[in-house]
Amino acid sequence: MFYFRKAKLLLIAFVVSLLFVFVGAYSAIAQKSSSSSSSSVVFDDVHFHLTNYIQKGIKLKEFVKLMGSKVNRTAVFGIPLQQKWDYFVDGERAPDYYLLSDTDLYYYSLVDAMIAQEYLKLTPAQQKHIDPMITGFNPTDMYATAHIIRVLKMYPGVFSGIGEFTIHKEFVSYKVNGHTASLTNPALDRVFALAGDIGLVTLIHCDIDSIRPAMGDRPAYFDDLKRLFKTHPKTSIIWAHTGLGRVVSPRENHLKFLEEILKDPALTHVTFDISWDEVAKWVVQSPQNAKAWADLINRYPDRFLFGTDAVAPKTEAAFFKTYDDYKPLWSLLDKDTSYKVRVGNYERIFDQANTKVREWEKTQAEQFDAKRELDQSLPVPKAIINNRYLAS
Repeated sequence: MFYFRKAKLLLIAFVVSLLFVFVGAYSAIAQKSSSSSSSSVVFDDVHFHLTNYIQKGIKLKEFVKLMGSKVNRTAVFGIPLQQKWDYFVDGERAPDYYLLSDTDLYYYSLVDAMIAQEYLKLTPAQQKHIDPMITGFNPTDMYATAHIIRVLKMYPGVFSGIGEFTIHKEFVSYKVNGHTASLTNPALDRVFALAGDIGLVTLIHCDIDSIRPAMGDRPAYFDDLKRLFKTHPKTSIIWAHTGLGRVVSPRENHLKFLEEILKDPALTHVTFDISWDEVAKWVVQSPQNAKAWADLINRYPDRFLFGTDAVAPKTEAAFFKTYDDYKPLWSLLDKDTSYKVRVGNYERIFDQANTKVREWEKTQAEQFDAKRELDQSLPVPKAIINNRYLAS
């Protein structure tokens, strides 16, 4: 009997040890699989246009396939402006880009519903990879905030932020029908204030300078932009392209202006995206340029995000073009910095935003209507009631 019990105990011990071995092996395999999966992610894309300037593009389901396993998450928006096709100017040549016609651009609010409808067609598993953005509002309109609230209430659980929307942009600003967007317009302050109250990520395109800058002066729009940023410390702000563009080139001291923001303890809520192949050309123009940018980013690894600024690409090569253009920069970044710029900063910022926006939708969305919001909720900040604005 004694030997039988001993054998039984030995057998149990053997079986338990085997279980530990199997569990350990399974855990190691799972960890390896998880690690392998995460290492396959090349970047998250903070700047992607699903539609172009005539609101055509690819289906979001097709884009998710294009992302594959290389891109984990993407901030998706349309273009807030529609290119007008004026037959008396362009005849049968239907323009699909703002540089292909002399005719106006106008704000196209339906774009937000188009993005939301595309998102809602995805499976829950696919939706985890997409962060839609509201962009179909006019930033010169005091009712722009009402549009944002309306969209959030119409499509709860969908949107993560606002943008990309434009204030000053080479070749675009003068073409937009109606009042010219301005950094000193109280309508813009109201948009930023609302975004801060709700928790929406705010992606703004504003050139740092004019096309023909007055050399020796500070960049034309930089100080007003800093003022706007400082007025809204609760708002998570991403400044697209660090203010650069197709022809708005960096001054010799461009990085010093960026560091002015990066060093300022009152501007820690401001980050920069380095999207667009037209910006990559300035960054990697020479080995010296690339090193200077890398040194700055390595000093402030939490403040930069990568984006493609791709517009409805049809192929993986077209989608990855901007990332490939930045290869000289990637090789100069510290390993941790590179990960943060390509992936980590995006996920931190958008995870925080999604938590805040979903909470606002549950607890406060029904308290807002256009009249109350206009009259009481977000008064014009006193900081912008200056002589220049009053004079205008």
